[in-house]
Formats: sequence, structure tokens, C-alpha cells
Amino acid sequence: QVQLVESGGGLVQAGGPLRLSCAASGSIFEINFMDWYRQAPGKQRELVASITSGGSTSYADSVKGRFTITRDNIRHTVYLQMNNLKPEETAFYYCNAEIVVNTKSVYNYWGQGTQVTVSS
Repeated sequence: QVQLVESGGGLVQAGGPLRLSCAASGSIFEINFMDWYRQAPGKQRELVASITSGGSTSYADSVKGRFTITRDNIRHTVYLQMNNLKPEETAFYYCNAEIVVNTKSVYNYWGQGTQVTVSS
């Protein structure tokens, strides 16, 4: 069994930074891509940032230049550094990963989410 556990959410003032972490644990052989999504109340879940096993990254246009996704392959952890946060970015932030488990099967996993609230 594999689990993704996010941390680092909280309340921040507009313009401030916040760093999210997501640690994967369990019967992991390797992790392919790792993503961060967010979902605001009444809105669809959207992809914020993605990073491959090789370190290639991609970002939603709305966060380019302000957010940075990184990963630690040894610790099976992905990070999202968020700078200059805006009130409209208040949302639940979710970690997603495609993981090859020890049986060599591939599954997609989600974390439970962490709340980010940006006050104006």
C-alpha cells in the first residue's frame, strides 16, 4: 500500500510565501511524475505544477514565475514553493503521483489535501 501525505498548508497574507510538501511512503519501486493540483470552493480541480522523474517541470500559466516544484527522489517527496500568493489562490492543494509499486504495477495516487488560505 502507498500513501501520499501533504503538509505545509495554512494561512498566509497576500504576497507572502508558503511551501508545501508531499511525502510518499509504502511499497514504492519508483515514482514517475508528481503533480500538485488545487481546488477552490465551487471550482474544478486544476493542475498547478508537474515534475517528472528526471526533473522536467511544467506550470499552469497563472503560477509561472511565482511557484516552483521540486522533488527529492531519495525521500520520495515533492515540494511546491509558492511565492507572492494571491487571495484567489485560496484552495485545497492536492498531491498526485504515478507510482510503480514493488510488484511493478503502476498506480495513480492522491493525497488527502492541505488547505491554503490567502488573506487580502
